[in-house]
Amino acid sequence: MAKKNFESALAKLEQIATELEAGDLPLESSLKKFDEGIQLVQFCSGKLEEAKNRVDLLLRKDGTCTTTPFDEDAGD
Repeated sequence: MAKKNFESALAKLEQIATELEAGDLPLESSLKKFDEGIQLVQFCSGKLEEAKNRVDLLLRKDGTCTTTPFDEDAGD
C-alpha cells in the first residue's frame, strides 16, 4: 500500500461519509466504515497539527512566535 498522505486520507474520509450517509450498508459494514473514518480523522488531525507547528516555527522572530489568527474575510 502506498504511503498515506493528508489528501488521500481526506478523500477516503469523504468517500466513507458519503457511503454512511446513503444508509445502504449493513450494520457491521457501517461500524467498520465508521471505525476507519475515526482513524482517518485522527490521522488528518495529526497532519494538520504538524502543519500548524511548522508554520508557527517559520513565523518565529527573535525567539517569540508572532502568529495571528486566520482571517477568512481578508480574501474578499
